[in-house]
Amino acid sequence: MTMSRRSLLQAALAAPAVIGFARQAHAAQTLKISHQFPGGTVDEGDFRDRLCRKFAQELEKRSNGGLVAQVYPGSSLMKTNSQFSALRKGALDLSFYPLPYAGGEVVETNIGLMPCLVTSYEQAAAWKKAPIGRKITEIMNAKGIVMVSWVWQSGGVASRERPLLSPEDAKGMKVRGGSREFDLMLKAAGAATLSLPSNESYAAMQTGACDAVVTSSTSLISFHLDELSKGFTSGQGRSFWFMLEPLMMSKTIFDALPKPQQDLIMQIGEEMESFGTEGAKADDKQVEEVFRKAGAKVVVMDEPTLGKWRTIARDTAWKDYANRNATCAELLKLAEGMA
Repeated sequence: MTMSRRSLLQAALAAPAVIGFARQAHAAQTLKISHQFPGGTVDEGDFRDRLCRKFAQELEKRSNGGLVAQVYPGSSLMKTNSQFSALRKGALDLSFYPLPYAGGEVVETNIGLMPCLVTSYEQAAAWKKAPIGRKITEIMNAKGIVMVSWVWQSGGVASRERPLLSPEDAKGMKVRGGSREFDLMLKAAGAATLSLPSNESYAAMQTGACDAVVTSSTSLISFHLDELSKGFTSGQGRSFWFMLEPLMMSKTIFDALPKPQQDLIMQIGEEMESFGTEGAKADDKQVEEVFRKAGAKVVVMDEPTLGKWRTIARDTAWKDYANRNATCAELLKLAEGMA
């Protein structure tokens, strides 16, 4: 069929608009990733920052530039405690965030730092695809959050004076535990507790407001707590402190993306999990060397000592959490089944 002169003219006039629309459709979507940890590079620094940068690198590469992510370390984009709420509202795209920090807003998330509940990386890794993991994913989706990467970290204790190893050691100490449930256990052991993000731990120890900090091995290194400590309890091997620290995305932002981009985000997120576990385990070893080199007395938790803490945790933290609501009770029961 031969086109008329009018048809050719109309097609020519419409072409720039069509081309413009096509360019807009393929324009890069820029995502912002926020976290509270020190910044570095893809190859050096805190592994949590590196994980975010590797995720961003792979995302841009495999989307052919369709998805670009910028990493904002050190709470430089927004304050630590504001990030979870911002994700839920769609005001932040992604955050590598300690899940129990959200406990004041979504009480169920405190399962991510329940003392003595998770005691190994193998047990932790099994959560994601088990009923407990599916339930957490369901809860988070309902709250406007997509779990992109599941990362667990073991933790230790940095102390200004004597090591905090057994429940008897806690008496009279001012301790940062990291969650409501951890604080309940510590209080039952005779400690006073204070609530603050791990990136504020150095200042608290420096001023004497805090005698001991319980946090991940990586944070103990990155925030230089060895400079203020004479005692250190290692999280390598056995630990009463395991935290779920996922890379999370706003469901509002996620749902607005095309399905292929959603699938790519989840695929890369899952691939990052092995990197996260390897980084956490490496830091469990390195942190002992760092504190020993700084002159701190390094102690390791054995099974009988862990058992003492578990007895206290069951009677305080676990019981309190289960009584918060029916969903918490269900989560705890599912988690106990993973032991």
